[in-house]
Amino acid sequence: MTKTALICGSLAFDKIMQYHGRFGDTLLADQLHRVNVSFLVPTLRTEYGGCAANIAYNLKQLGGEPLMMGTLGQDGGDYLKRMQEQGLETRGIRTIPEAYTAQCFVTADQDNNQINAFHPGAMEYSNQNNVADQGAIRVAIISPDGRDGMMKHARDCAEQKVPFMFDPGQQLPMFSGEELITFIDQASYLACNDYEFEMVMDRTGLSHADIAARLEALIITRGEAGSDIYANGEHIKIPAVTATNVVDPTGCGDAYRAGLLFGITNDLDWATSGRLASLLGAIKIASAGGQNHHFTPQEFDAQYEQAFGSKFR
Repeated sequence: MTKTALICGSLAFDKIMQYHGRFGDTLLADQLHRVNVSFLVPTLRTEYGGCAANIAYNLKQLGGEPLMMGTLGQDGGDYLKRMQEQGLETRGIRTIPEAYTAQCFVTADQDNNQINAFHPGAMEYSNQNNVADQGAIRVAIISPDGRDGMMKHARDCAEQKVPFMFDPGQQLPMFSGEELITFIDQASYLACNDYEFEMVMDRTGLSHADIAARLEALIITRGEAGSDIYANGEHIKIPAVTATNVVDPTGCGDAYRAGLLFGITNDLDWATSGRLASLLGAIKIASAGGQNHHFTPQEFDAQYEQAFGSKFR
């Protein structure tokens, strides 16, 4: 059986700028209705990002078989080349000549407050991609992407009988309660952080037990408190792994999801899959950006044994 994991989601550039002052010293509380300010940002870096690419990057290093399905814009040539040089399968990536690649512009002050602007660009064309065109697939994940694309790819997976993980992430507010229930009923797995899951329950009117009963597995991450997996009537508590250094949380959720996908494609139990995911998140947080950490499968296995006192392969 194939071990290919189809990763549907965004491909993006993150433009990260650092303001050496405090926003609060410049923004006047009684003048927020007519803001016109400029912040001098002495440092600027561009990171390769997007949920699909972040997940695929981690899964590939772990020894998995990711296949991305997403969209790049007219400025995405270098990104596509980079992914190919990393050995990632890119046949599911479509280039949209009339658009720019999705981009997030992040300005942070010295207190780590952030002002962000996001341009979806080519991401809005993700509904042009078809699951049926991607060949044999063991599992898929519907991660944050264009709204129409996320809905279409969920329908595609359901029609093709491909089990998939629904990971709404930052796109969750785009969907009504009825639409979220449709996603849940189509999906085999739901992965959210604790705040997102509270929003899912609020919008759908479904209880924790109602949602878990509709899925093969419900996964809720809780940051430093670890994560919870509800599967087969069991509640599996996954401990957080202590990071060697806390540098940047960007992409930690994507790394975690790569661990879950590796577990599914290799028929591992949920306790092991959750521990893989937890360790991947800890490795990622020690590096800036979503795709700058490096490890071999052998190095990962050694860290797993050190963290949990047992081997998984």
